[in-house]
Amino acid sequence: MNPAHSPATHAPLAGVRILDLTRLLPGPLATQHLSDYGAEVIKVEDTGAGDYARTMGAMGGETSFFYQVVNRNKRSLRLDLKQAEGRALFLRLVDEADVVVEGFRPGVMERLGLGYAVLAERKPAIVLCSISGYGQTGPYAERAGHDINYIGYAGVLDQIGVAGGPPALSNLQIGDLLGGTMAAAMGIMVALFDARQRGQGRHVDVSMTDAAFAHAIFPLAEVLANGRVRPRGEDLLDGGVPCYGVYETADGRHMAVGALEEKFWHMLCDALERPDLKPGHLAVGEDGKRVRDALAAIFRSRSQQAWVALFDGVDCCVTPVLRLEESLENAQLRARGMVMEVGGVRQFGPPVRLGGMPPGTASPAPARAGADTDEILAGLGLGADERARLRAAGVI
Repeated sequence: MNPAHSPATHAPLAGVRILDLTRLLPGPLATQHLSDYGAEVIKVEDTGAGDYARTMGAMGGETSFFYQVVNRNKRSLRLDLKQAEGRALFLRLVDEADVVVEGFRPGVMERLGLGYAVLAERKPAIVLCSISGYGQTGPYAERAGHDINYIGYAGVLDQIGVAGGPPALSNLQIGDLLGGTMAAAMGIMVALFDARQRGQGRHVDVSMTDAAFAHAIFPLAEVLANGRVRPRGEDLLDGGVPCYGVYETADGRHMAVGALEEKFWHMLCDALERPDLKPGHLAVGEDGKRVRDALAAIFRSRSQQAWVALFDGVDCCVTPVLRLEESLENAQLRARGMVMEVGGVRQFGPPVRLGGMPPGTASPAPARAGADTDEILAGLGLGADERARLRAAGVI
């Protein structure tokens, strides 16, 4: 049993069952987030490769670290949905489920005979969440893509980078995570709330491109005001003003300066003993360059550690740019329970703290595809002989 189901934790999603057909990152992380708040997640994998995230990147024992940190608290069932008996078993699971999550290309669920209309006829209150790159409709619906493509279409990639340079990439996948993970989790919860109220579920259509596009707030404001975005590196939050940017230190590290408010900028200038820079708070053009260059020279004069020692005592939004191995040891993040150990592997804790639900223990990701097949199917009333027959036929 998922430890988050313990009554002592008051897990708000206890009793919610999710059938997760997704692989890799966006869907598995969305269902993991929901499992952290009590949902039971059954990871339904095919009888072939299953979730190939298991072997992607550095291995932490039988499975990759990548796979382990996005699949905790789940049970795994192997099922061949291309076979009639496999689909029949899946529909029996739907009878006892609240949510189905899938990340195939649009049309695949319908071709399998498991589209929303079929599921809803079987169980009207079921919520089906479909996660795709471009959504279930539109001229790009069936195109392949990855995060870089989604944020490229959304106008987000164009805005990332330094002035005069090319668009920059990040290994925090904006489209995958903002869209495929967080928008999916939000959509599921909205539809689930409605289903509990009315007894009628919905098809939740999540487009990773849509989600990235819908959050490009500052670029949109610039287009509304001036008809076009500013070149990357020249807007308020991407390096266009001295008070908000990244500055290199003497040891090749960096400090993040976020002194947007005038009071913070003045405190920063006083801490640096450079009151002459105060008028350059939001300066642009040549004035802005002069102030940025002066600030850059100052920060290059000391190590990151020295700057941290100074600014820890000055509340003006100047902080170190940490490497992740340093973040894992950060006092604030650790105090918030954001670093936890599951099965001997350090992982991120749940990102939202709920009153009355103290952090609980979590179970490791299933070590192999189908690790819980027998237990899950026994719960449907299938005896050992029947399971053996289905296994011999390649259904499970």
